[in-house]
Amino acid sequence: MKHLNMLINTADRTGHISREIYGHFSEHLGRCIYGGIYVGADSAVPNVSGIRKDVIDAFRQIRMPVLRWPGGCFADEYHWRDGIGAPEKRRRIINTNWGGVVEDNSFGTHEFMALCELVGCEPYIAGNVGSGTVQELADWVEYLTAKGGSLAELRAENGHPEPWHLKYLGIGNENWGCGGSMTAEYYADVYKRFQCFCKNHDGNQLYRVACGPSGGDLHWMETMMQRVTAQHMNGISLHYYSVFDWNNKGSATVFDAAEYAQTLGCVSRIETLIQRHIEIMNRYDPEGQIGLLVDEWGTWYEVEPDTHPGFLYQQNTMRDALAAAVSLNIFNRSSSRVVMANLAQAVNVLQAILLTEGGALIKTPTYHIFDLYQAHQDGEAVYCFSENEMLGEDALRFPMLSTSASVKDGVLTLTAANCSLTEDIEICCEIAGLTGSEASARILTNEVHAHNTFDAPETVQPEALPVTLEGRLLRFTLPACSAAAVTVK
Repeated sequence: MKHLNMLINTADRTGHISREIYGHFSEHLGRCIYGGIYVGADSAVPNVSGIRKDVIDAFRQIRMPVLRWPGGCFADEYHWRDGIGAPEKRRRIINTNWGGVVEDNSFGTHEFMALCELVGCEPYIAGNVGSGTVQELADWVEYLTAKGGSLAELRAENGHPEPWHLKYLGIGNENWGCGGSMTAEYYADVYKRFQCFCKNHDGNQLYRVACGPSGGDLHWMETMMQRVTAQHMNGISLHYYSVFDWNNKGSATVFDAAEYAQTLGCVSRIETLIQRHIEIMNRYDPEGQIGLLVDEWGTWYEVEPDTHPGFLYQQNTMRDALAAAVSLNIFNRSSSRVVMANLAQAVNVLQAILLTEGGALIKTPTYHIFDLYQAHQDGEAVYCFSENEMLGEDALRFPMLSTSASVKDGVLTLTAANCSLTEDIEICCEIAGLTGSEASARILTNEVHAHNTFDAPETVQPEALPVTLEGRLLRFTLPACSAAAVTVK
């Protein structure tokens, strides 16, 4: 048993935890959209206008705040006019990025915006800069948000007379790679041109997001911050996947302790990368007007045996739950600049929160972390210090205990993950600045390889965790391989 002390000072506010930090990502990739989110109105699977009812309910349970679409690499070959009008008349294309399968465009703009309305989340549109035109993206914004004009009339003909509200617009995706193989210098000029023609129609205010760097590409961030000001850029993205070896990503379910440590080391590395990018942003934007959006993040393994290699379908274990818990704690602690994060991806792809098979649906361990952590949404991050011990080796060392804390409406939420596979942690936490009278907690814990299957969908489930509150001292024990959310009020 390890004994670690903590201190939380609720009077020391360190940032606002935007609810969008708990966002998600959906791409036309494998079975994320078709069969995952969308089954069509004629399906025997219970649905609302073709959108799976069980998916809607699951998204609503975790208060999904924002959903990014249609990609990903798919976005920079997506032409929005292919996905409007009568479904049977929509253009059929080849999804060249993900498996070379036929995309029938039956899930398009109207279906995505309906999904967001049903879930109650903000839509985040990733616009086509790689193969699209300025006019095309400008027209899409007008089609979505204008009250009048020919594009608004076209939208009405397609069944939606009223304009939608669209806040988040990504102007390009991974333009250093699948979005055009551009240099930072070239993309900066392309970005400024595209954003200029994406107008605010009829009171709708766009939050324009520039394509930012991959991982530790500091040159890309430096160039963008030098060349694009807050006048033209509300936010800039960062993509980071926790992969130790891209040539051998390993199995999602069969791994040893060394591979586990490598994964958690890669996960924890994002905190250093975020701080390095923030240092650059602070030099050019000291007032913090430009937000940092980690709009693709998560684990990435080899696909499950006997599944399509281009569909990126993987299982999800307690290792992924801890990866999510650590990542979200990092984003919470970085919330003075990080304003959004989008886990890749929502259903059936990479570190999915949901897996579907026909009419069945299971919630993964990662889903349950988002459920445990949801009280942080729109909270005020507060000072949270813990004694710690480092695990892992060399450059991929990571803290045994990962934590973050926030206050909202007089309630303190503490989230803590024990990343050790062998040792429990007894925690004594002193709370300053808030006098609570009761505490409660829930925990997700199991053996690190444990995961939910369609035959055993509730193997990994949250449960109650005993806690005691004596004056200012909060005490509880975190078992090895666990993550918990503690509430004090």
